[in-house]
Amino acid sequence: MEKRKLSFLQIWNMSFGFLGIQMGFALQNANASRILQIFGADVHELSWFWIIAPLMGLIVQPIIGHYSDKTWGRFGRRKPYFLIGAILASIGLILMPQADLFIAFLPALWVGAGFLMIMDASFNIAMEPFRALVGDNLRTDQRTLGFSVQTALIGFGAVVGSWLPYALTNWFGVSNETSAGVVPANLIWSFIIGAAVLIISILVTVTTTKEYSPEEMASFDNETIEESEEENSSLLDIFDDFKKMPATMRQLSWVQFFSWFGLFGMWVFATPAIAQHIYGLPHTDSSSSVYQDAGDWVGILFGIYNLVSAFYAFALPYIAKKIGRKKTHSISLIIGGLGLLSIYIMPDKNWLIVSMIGVGIAWASILAMPYAILAGSISAKKMGVYMGIFNFFIVIPQIINALIGGPLVKYAYNNEAIFALLISGFSFLIAAALVYKVKDVDDVVQTN
Repeated sequence: MEKRKLSFLQIWNMSFGFLGIQMGFALQNANASRILQIFGADVHELSWFWIIAPLMGLIVQPIIGHYSDKTWGRFGRRKPYFLIGAILASIGLILMPQADLFIAFLPALWVGAGFLMIMDASFNIAMEPFRALVGDNLRTDQRTLGFSVQTALIGFGAVVGSWLPYALTNWFGVSNETSAGVVPANLIWSFIIGAAVLIISILVTVTTTKEYSPEEMASFDNETIEESEEENSSLLDIFDDFKKMPATMRQLSWVQFFSWFGLFGMWVFATPAIAQHIYGLPHTDSSSSVYQDAGDWVGILFGIYNLVSAFYAFALPYIAKKIGRKKTHSISLIIGGLGLLSIYIMPDKNWLIVSMIGVGIAWASILAMPYAILAGSISAKKMGVYMGIFNFFIVIPQIINALIGGPLVKYAYNNEAIFALLISGFSFLIAAALVYKVKDVDDVVQTN
């Protein structure tokens, strides 16, 4: 048997839930450092709080991948995880910026960090099965398109999430003024809106997408379903699967390491770096109106790179057909690395838009090309668990950056966070060079 060819609308609906997931992620990425600083965190402590995010990915995604591979019920294989993750993430989104409501029990900073943990764990519960679903449902010749559509929806959701605080203040008059220890109203309402969009978008995917049965999936791989094997399988099999990962996955792991090391540094330190380097604020300022303006502008910049990624994602399948997936990914990473490095020399905040265009090109490729390359090297039976294990190479570099990033900013960079962004740029360039060591087993390049 062969998988049916899906229409563009079917592929779009299949990944539509990512719109809400990434809107929530964008709100977190652009504003979590700002919120934690409002609650009292110092600049050099930010990466330690952000370690929560990759730790949740390290723990949650392989487990969810393992169990979603083996979940076959009336509600489907992957879809139950989408919905559960969305509900829990929405709770975290609503409560994180309002952590000061719980100061009778714990300091707001620790409550905020706790809700950040809930959000991240829940985003990972919802996100991992989406990657596997594309591998499950699409034929080889549609995978690049599938992951590119997913990337486009990620981009559109992130644009809305990143721009929402700025839009609420400047277009709808919601205040961004604040006092010490209190999150401004525009952020609180942005997170509430993000929670609502997350639930709605996940429901679109759940109600419109059909999953293949276990028998159909086995027939696509020319495999039989071994009941005894399924009954004896356990969560500990993840470690055996890790040891047996395909060579392509091992080669991609180094590309992912340096890509996500760079991304993490940008997400954590963009707000303090731009507030200091472009707005001229001291590293101790986290409550002035100028600092809030800087934070809102970082949201705009993050929205720009995500908007660029959304449109560039549609071009990726065509570029990859012409020059190959590896070369496409490498060139995109080089452009992104140069974009991050250029932040240091930009004369004012408006010029940072140029830098973010480069970052957006890299971001689109990071979200699509490694998965398109990986999916061709793994069995359909192991799609979920290997997509989860692949997440190790996303979260481990983030954990390392979380541990060393703050001390580097404090002691090596004299609290000048801009140098963390420069390190991120160099990391992208290293990842670009390592792409050429990857073997893409089912790439198809047009020769005419």
